[in-house]
Amino acid sequence: MTTPITLVVASTNRGKLAELRELLADLPVTVVPAAELLGDAMPHVEETGATFEENATLKARAIADACVHLTLADDSGLEVDALEGRPGVRSARFAHARATDAENNAALLSALADIDEAHRTARFRCVLALVDPWAAEGAEPLFADGRCEGSIALEPRGSGGFGYDPLFVLAGSGRTMAELGDAEKNDVSHRARAIAALVPRLRALLARRAGEAGPSGG
Repeated sequence: MTTPITLVVASTNRGKLAELRELLADLPVTVVPAAELLGDAMPHVEETGATFEENATLKARAIADACVHLTLADDSGLEVDALEGRPGVRSARFAHARATDAENNAALLSALADIDEAHRTARFRCVLALVDPWAAEGAEPLFADGRCEGSIALEPRGSGGFGYDPLFVLAGSGRTMAELGDAEKNDVSHRARAIAALVPRLRALLARRAGEAGPSGG
């Protein structure tokens, strides 16, 4: 029997953690939030990157350096075409630095107040960065990108999900992400698609790690 490897997730968002645990359930990993492992030693990471890739890398490297475990970080957000890609990397801080989901949703609706339904196209994007602290010096993280196309509703709908889910209408469905069940969302979400792209590479890394460790001897 394969002993699970600790996979540290550089996020305190409970919604994201639950989603990642579900999506990675078939792999021999134990998903642990960085704060649970590091406690007061948890580094504060300024998300100063101009892209999702840069921010995901900043978080993954900082946590991997602090805990010396395989570390997964994501940077994800909403890109609205009528707003030239905003809120983008500032999705969690669209209203202000410590904004709640409700405040960000209200700010988005305000920014789109004069935009008709036909021109409210948008997408959720998720970029994952996986950092292996035992990789060769200078090795790049493993990246995976997932996208989910849709549009922005005129008002919030649904009680599930988190973030902009009550406003994001999934293309072809007529329903917001917040109106989908967990299983439905995990089939189509940007994070699910990024994880699906990452899983083969993560599986190969885990297999290499198991091979390097050699027989366990029972």
